[in-house]
Amino acid sequence: MSPLLQVRDLKVHFPVRTGGIVVGKYAPLKAVDGVSFDLAAGETLGIVGESGCGKSTLGRAVLQLLPATAGSVAWLGTELTALDKDEMRARRRDLQIVFQDPLASLDPRMTAGDIIAEPLRNFHPALSSSERKARVQKMMGEVGLLPGMVNRYPHEFSGGQCQRIGIARAMILRPKLIVCDEPVSALDVSIRAQVINLLMELQRAHGLSMLFISHDLAVVRHISHRVMVLYLGRVMELAPQDLLYAKPLHPYTQALLTAVPVPDPVRERAKPRTVLLGDPPSPLNPPSGCVFRTRCPHATSVCTDVVPPLETAEGGHTVACHHWRKIGGYVMPGS
Repeated sequence: MSPLLQVRDLKVHFPVRTGGIVVGKYAPLKAVDGVSFDLAAGETLGIVGESGCGKSTLGRAVLQLLPATAGSVAWLGTELTALDKDEMRARRRDLQIVFQDPLASLDPRMTAGDIIAEPLRNFHPALSSSERKARVQKMMGEVGLLPGMVNRYPHEFSGGQCQRIGIARAMILRPKLIVCDEPVSALDVSIRAQVINLLMELQRAHGLSMLFISHDLAVVRHISHRVMVLYLGRVMELAPQDLLYAKPLHPYTQALLTAVPVPDPVRERAKPRTVLLGDPPSPLNPPSGCVFRTRCPHATSVCTDVVPPLETAEGGHTVACHHWRKIGGYVMPGS
């Protein structure tokens, strides 16, 4: 079966002024620098990495909310980067997004009912007012909101309820793909679990595909079928969720996973940790060869000179590291 979404060598570069104001020079900030992946129907791909690694930019570029500098984004066999504004708008009903800040993503001058109903007005203008209201109230029930809340404004809801409104707005058109851009990072832990479970229930009920962007690897493990690790706009590792968490092959992934807290305090104190030295390099001036080499304990001269290709290991595991065969025997404690 062909994947719903095919992304090939996607690049998003932003011109940034590096000289003075009068005689300014521009250099490309490489936010996303050659990312490729497929997404199947009903699948969730988790996208993880440190802040500034290009996760959110990648999600927006897939939806054509940001223009791609190069590469291909194919949705159901149609190349989205080649579509004009009107052609792309016709496909918006299948491609939706849930944002990070639940309150800031909602118009404070609109009621919850109007916010959820707005996509219906745009894509189904023939619906009567009563039909639109019925669909909105049904959708509110699906996301755990009482239909009587339809006339409340965003400031009258909690953060978790605001995010449910955002999810209802994204789901009202019954899309095939939702990009979740850190949808629970601003929520309390207990509310976070409720929203994650809601997304999984909606996925099972409607056959959704999701790109789930997060820096929380524990959350990503719970919701994702596969996980892609980004660093400085490039893919370091891509694998099925259970395989990546049990036996990560890339040293960057290993470092991220050792930072995930363990609920048991005894195991938490005893577990080994990999501390990454320094900060990630600037995407304005990324390192030659492997972009992770300046922080990698296994880096050698080949890492300086040659960009590591994505190689395939067992079980559909792909990794971009010159030395993954040597360091790939790492097994996460307690896995």
